Amino acid sequence: MNEPLLLALDQGTQSSRAMLFNARGELVARSQQHIEPYVSPRPGWAEQDADYFWEMLGQACQGLWEQHPELRERIVAVSLTTQRASVVCLDKAMKPLRPAVIWLDQRRTHDFPRLPLWYAAPVSLLGQGETLRQFQSKAECNWLAVDEPEIWQRTAHFLLLSGYLNYRLTDAIRDCTASQVGYLPFDYKGLQWAAAHDLKWKALRVRRDQLSELVPPGQSLGQVTARASRHTGIPAGLPVIASGADKACEVLGAGAFTPDIGNLSYGTTATFNTCNARYVEPIPFVPAYGAAVPERYNSEIIVQRGYWMVNWFKREFAQQEVQQAQELGVSPETLFERFLDESPAGAMGLTLQPFWNPGVRIPGPEAKGAIIGFGDVHTRAHLYRAIIEGIAYALREGKERLEKRNRVPVKSLRVSGGGSQSDAIMQITANIFGLPAERPHTSETSGLGAAINAAVGAGIHPDYPDAVAAMTRPGQRFEPQAALVDRYDALYRQVYRKMYGRLSPLYRSIRQITGYPAKV
Repeated sequence: MNEPLLLALDQGTQSSRAMLFNARGELVARSQQHIEPYVSPRPGWAEQDADYFWEMLGQACQGLWEQHPELRERIVAVSLTTQRASVVCLDKAMKPLRPAVIWLDQRRTHDFPRLPLWYAAPVSLLGQGETLRQFQSKAECNWLAVDEPEIWQRTAHFLLLSGYLNYRLTDAIRDCTASQVGYLPFDYKGLQWAAAHDLKWKALRVRRDQLSELVPPGQSLGQVTARASRHTGIPAGLPVIASGADKACEVLGAGAFTPDIGNLSYGTTATFNTCNARYVEPIPFVPAYGAAVPERYNSEIIVQRGYWMVNWFKREFAQQEVQQAQELGVSPETLFERFLDESPAGAMGLTLQPFWNPGVRIPGPEAKGAIIGFGDVHTRAHLYRAIIEGIAYALREGKERLEKRNRVPVKSLRVSGGGSQSDAIMQITANIFGLPAERPHTSETSGLGAAINAAVGAGIHPDYPDAVAAMTRPGQRFEPQAALVDRYDALYRQVYRKMYGRLSPLYRSIRQITGYPAKV
């Protein structure tokens, strides 16, 4: 049966993947290229050659055809999803002027545009002066203009990585509205570039003519060019359908299409999302992002370092398991399961607050991570469990915040990302939230979200509700265990929820004494 296939390209932080899905959302074939996420010429920098991503994406595609040459002619549409908030500076000839700035880059500037009084005064009256200064300080276009003025002067096009890779596929300078996450003058409610009078244009040094044309999810960005076909092996002329950034596609691919279904992503950045037809800011003055569906929004709570902390644990505390995993030919994380078996629920009181990175609003810019409750009984196993539990506590707090903002209770959870592949972590999640936790039927949820957009754009499914119904479904389900739900609820309410309020004065003192994190 030669049913049509949909090619989803996923350029993540850790790998480049090319995947083929059918109209039922089944993963037919996949090719993956692990990548070097970034290089750090100096501490805090995170850069990568933009063309390196294009090269790796091409290798992933070519690997797919090497394995399954017969499938190539069945593809009817292509869609790309990428990591968010990584930016590329291009000259007039569309050549990169410098390495792409990856979303993990920590550079800041104190030299940003000063706003006229009639803009600045209302912001200060609303108590958002620090938030705006953080936004301006972190914006790549602002610090690039100061630190690399010659490069910025030659920057004719300032694109997200998604926009650059879509250009390499189609020769059109277009990007999806659902990819616009970052320090850009974007109107998140209107799902378009901000109006000319908007404050963001005054706060940022980017110009409208430097930015891409925007296209809603499910619509065509262009066609695969002959040049792109030679590089990737994708048949020339296929439509490239807009689909949005990886988190947006992950929510869609998990089937979290309504606000009563919460989507947890246990990735490098851990997130809790709900999808809504209404524009609902998860925190006042923090936008809801465009969903990978037209005219819908994802309200999102972020734990920025998320499952990066598992890598931190691996690097600092688990060299023995890393070496053993290399000898066995498995990932170190598979050996960490025994840490969860060796430690009880609640980690004997060891409680972790996962704010390894300060935030703009919640946590605040002074925030730091914390681990409390140490005793001589605690081992590496308890510390690992405390990391997993701390991330889940933070996401539960986000879930409760979104329930209040949406005015809709969350009834079930869909869990994606690397952490979701662990049965033990799935059970911990169900117990901490007190809700059923389900894996989607495929672990490739961001790729499936892109494939859903390709299916709608190619007319395989008439609309998004039909496509979601046909292509997504729950996989294994983990029910909360009543006795452990009670223990976790007590720890969450009586310990975790009180940590930040009680520690934040100390964080402010640390900031004042040490200068870290620096004030803007």
